Amino acid sequence: MAAATATADSVSSQAYLEGNAVKETRILISELCRHFYSLGWVSGTGGSITIKVHDDSISKPHQLILMSPSGVQKERMEPEDMYVLSHTGSVLSAPSPKPYPHKPPKCSDCGPLFMKAYEMCDAGAVIHSHGIESCLVTMLNPLAKEFKITHMEMIKGIKGHGYYDELVIPIIENTAYEYELTESLAKAIEAYPKTTAVLVRNHGIYIWGDSWISAKTQAECYHYLFDAAIKLHQLGLDWSTPNHGPIKSLRSLMIAGESNASDKTRKASGEIDPFPRCIVLDIEGTTTPISFVTEVLFPYARQNVGRHLSVTYDTPDTEADIKLLCSQVQSDLKQGIAGAVPIPSDGACKRAVIDALVTNVEAMIKADRKITALKELQGHMWRTGYENNELKGIVFDDVPEALEKWHTLGIKVYIYSSGSRLAQRLIFGHTNHGDLRKYLSGFFDTTVGNKRETRSYVEISESLGVDKPSDILFVTDVYQEATAAKAAGLEVIISVRPGNAPLPENHGFKMISSFSEI
Repeated sequence: MAAATATADSVSSQAYLEGNAVKETRILISELCRHFYSLGWVSGTGGSITIKVHDDSISKPHQLILMSPSGVQKERMEPEDMYVLSHTGSVLSAPSPKPYPHKPPKCSDCGPLFMKAYEMCDAGAVIHSHGIESCLVTMLNPLAKEFKITHMEMIKGIKGHGYYDELVIPIIENTAYEYELTESLAKAIEAYPKTTAVLVRNHGIYIWGDSWISAKTQAECYHYLFDAAIKLHQLGLDWSTPNHGPIKSLRSLMIAGESNASDKTRKASGEIDPFPRCIVLDIEGTTTPISFVTEVLFPYARQNVGRHLSVTYDTPDTEADIKLLCSQVQSDLKQGIAGAVPIPSDGACKRAVIDALVTNVEAMIKADRKITALKELQGHMWRTGYENNELKGIVFDDVPEALEKWHTLGIKVYIYSSGSRLAQRLIFGHTNHGDLRKYLSGFFDTTVGNKRETRSYVEISESLGVDKPSDILFVTDVYQEATAAKAAGLEVIISVRPGNAPLPENHGFKMISSFSEI
């Protein structure tokens, strides 16, 4: 450590600051900025570049950092206009002021973001481009949090990628001031450890590499790929798929210029609408991990049923729940259902009734029974858990973006789950991504029928008032539910998520692992 510190101190000496390594890096940055200006990356004083002073005798984390100044004509910069910073970001050398009309010198506004790339990615150089291509690709889909492209030769120029790979670049939202982007940039780097770039919507891109050559090479490849995506989009072709076939997204068709009038003509000619009028989603294994239900919700209900019944025994909700449970238990006893025990009559003491109810409810939960009596009680127990911040709903990360997209496109989304409607509203009202109920048009539970019965989906179709059942897309992880929905005429997709049960071979349904594939 002592040797590293001595080395770090030596590079801040005046002699080193005036040495060849620093001088050459100053000249390099001014030359690159002139080149980037000719490409349209740093026009209007926008954009910036930073490079570490390469010196084999100094460990990379302790190498000096050079940055271009902010608010200057990048194509007219001279080597002496650069800022020299220590490896911690403190200014060691600043340019001298120039006469009017030049502004007083100021280090790049991108400084905090550059330092974050150095710190988190061990970069040797970082480029910030305002190239129009990097701006436009973030506008093709205003809801997208990523830019994706595949099967393009220039992908091979991006570190860690080949021709067949899917290149994914995170997109963060723009802010009024550059430094305010620092936190979102850091989160994007953390969430996408393989990335060497982050797009800023309606703004530009940050690109880094092990050296200035790596950063420059990748920047050229990124801009090429952005330009290709824009041109493919103009041709109505999808840059994110291997065959680059016709775009199937309704939003993309609208962006490409399809008017409402031509949309009506298309429908009148009998063509299939690329999006359904309604989407009906299952919860467990589709929007939410099965483990959340089995390892969080069910244990919570099982552990708290006695307490809940004792505290709320005389409330209208619990009185109704007990009535439903008593009726269900009577039916279970007649059918010889395992785990069912008699519930004392009305004259019995409160404790005896609660103990019997707890025994029955625990057996129902263990058997994962899809019955209204159990689901209503669970919903009321979970409501207490959410209100007391003992529970938080979990949805897969792709769910919020998809719900927002469908909502923007005017597609109504409904939930159909064996859980009560109250339980459904609670999950989506208290998720790890906030309150998502604003994107949902309604909730169906087993009061419309068993999820494995065709009649249930006929009932839903009639309730939604669609022209034909195929106007509804149903997404579930359960093969039997998919079969029942298909028999009712609905379009069906099976959700394949971690922890879901295996599916029969040759089941014939389209499968997805993310809502982004719909």
